[in-house]
Amino acid sequence: MNKRGFLARCALLCGMSALAGAPLGAQAQSDVVKVGLIFSMTGPFASTGRQLEAGVRLYQAQYGDRVAGKKIELIIKDDAGVPEQSRRLAQELVVNDKVQVLAGFSLTPLALSVAPVATQSKTPSVVFVAATSSVIDASPYYVRSSFTLPQVTIGVAEWAPRNGLKNVVSLVSDYGPGIDAESAFKQRFELNGGKVVEAIRVPVRNPDFAPFLQKVRDLKPDAVFVFLPAGVGSAFMKQFTERGLDKAGIRLIATGDVTEDDILADMGDVALGVVTSHHYSAAHPSAANQKFVEAYRKANAGKRPNYMAVAAYDGMRLIHSALQATKGATGDALLDAMKGQSFESPRGPVLIDAQTRDIVQDVYIRRVERRDGELYNVEFDVLKAVHDPGRRGK
Repeated sequence: MNKRGFLARCALLCGMSALAGAPLGAQAQSDVVKVGLIFSMTGPFASTGRQLEAGVRLYQAQYGDRVAGKKIELIIKDDAGVPEQSRRLAQELVVNDKVQVLAGFSLTPLALSVAPVATQSKTPSVVFVAATSSVIDASPYYVRSSFTLPQVTIGVAEWAPRNGLKNVVSLVSDYGPGIDAESAFKQRFELNGGKVVEAIRVPVRNPDFAPFLQKVRDLKPDAVFVFLPAGVGSAFMKQFTERGLDKAGIRLIATGDVTEDDILADMGDVALGVVTSHHYSAAHPSAANQKFVEAYRKANAGKRPNYMAVAAYDGMRLIHSALQATKGATGDALLDAMKGQSFESPRGPVLIDAQTRDIVQDVYIRRVERRDGELYNVEFDVLKAVHDPGRRGK
């Protein structure tokens, strides 16, 4: 082990030692509950961080910052999308700031890096984004308010073979959620009579899609199934057009990350007709969502919320409701109060499974259409109360 590695390991061990000795109940009698939020506010996934913060701020603006006689204090930290930074910030939040709740985590590697901190300090932690199935198992103190990739993938995997798409190439980002999406799509698509003729993985950071899209075009499938992390859909759609896949008659099907609401308007007509499956669209036709979208636009200079904002908004609801149920108590009592919660979200009905701490929700099949001069993911079918595949009863 080199000197830098030795020092880093020493720092981690010292940090975990401090966590083990941290006075977890010291704040129990305080009139303040501190929530440590770890977002990626800079770096390649900064758009995700901005949506998460906006969702949190909107919930606090609508429902206040006091619950059960206690003030909720938010402490926001920027990990810049770097796992080592996420872990360090989590340690500082628990040991120095004495937070009683952690939340955030824009990517799976970030959530996995924080899991030992949450476990050692026994800090209830709400996963706002990280969508790999196994994330929820990384710590018994994790609760998910977002989604999993297998959960939202099965919708389009079932729709495609029923609608004449029999031979498909999958193209996903090469990390946990992408591999989950690739596997879930192949399993469900082929179960329904389709065939995945090639599985392609692309780098997560700064990808150049052109050579991969050229390979797709050369294979001449009926469609390409795509998963990409938030914020890069516009670049992908541009190269999809430049490589002429649309003119070659290759359909694009995807999870909703590719046509996420806050970047969809910039994609242009090439996005029209793209079919995706996901758990949230700004066009979801419920009264709760219409109210949410209107409030979000008003608070954010007319910008449209995406599924990140909803996950953070619902995550704050989870925390507020749990604190109300425990009369302000934190620790294990707060974690237990998060389990089993059910409520009407802007996305539709939501349940936090009491056994798995994972989310159960509706998944919608959507098509990009133009409405009132803007592009939207318009829902035309739904799978009700979807668990993460294989997790039911786990």
